[in-house]
Amino acid sequence: MEWVLAGNKLQRCRTAFLGQVEGARNILIAGEGNGRFLVECRRMLPHALITVVDASVRMLAVARDRLQRSGLDCHGVEFVHADALSWKPEQSAYDLVVTHFFLDCFPRRQLEQVVANLARGAAPGAVWLLADFQVPVRGLRRYRALLIHALMYAFFRVATQLPARSLSQPDDSLKAQNFTLRERRTSEWDLLRSDIWSRDEVHSQPLAMGVSGRGAVSIGCVTPCAPTAGRGLPAPPG
Repeated sequence: MEWVLAGNKLQRCRTAFLGQVEGARNILIAGEGNGRFLVECRRMLPHALITVVDASVRMLAVARDRLQRSGLDCHGVEFVHADALSWKPEQSAYDLVVTHFFLDCFPRRQLEQVVANLARGAAPGAVWLLADFQVPVRGLRRYRALLIHALMYAFFRVATQLPARSLSQPDDSLKAQNFTLRERRTSEWDLLRSDIWSRDEVHSQPLAMGVSGRGAVSIGCVTPCAPTAGRGLPAPPG
């Protein structure tokens, strides 16, 4: 569906800053969906540990199958079935957080909670990659974007029971977690944005506290890899 409606435009947004995070070693990807970014991330960072979190078992299976078919090494990639509203990662465990076309799924209050939960896992100095839709400030671009957003949200509310009814930008929520925007690139008449944010080396305690991995079920790595151990995630149910 993505390819039919948008071609490779969304993927270009996802990978816009991938070349700037070559030093990442422990990566959290939330709401990965079909796995297109995961494959490119693994290709760029073949030795990194990657945790993929999604509320959809079906989409986790799609992402896992795509990675397996790519022929890339799956060792150290873990797929976790969990709701980002309740799942809390191990504190300060990740040096890269990725949320592509995911945060736009949440209304404002839920968005703040999701960002706080994920930020809990970000180490001082961590980088956050974000690709998403946006609404331009003025002109025909703004009206075009508002029309596209209205159609998208109406469709996905029916098709997927999407909780959001309109776009809430995550900028204030990221700033509240001590992230600073380093660079933003826009495309498609400013309808799409790609961001790279970084966390201050010294930051206050993240707002979302709780037991690491609460509400999550780890469904392991792509066969034949065993689930990654020692990262604060529960083992598969026995």
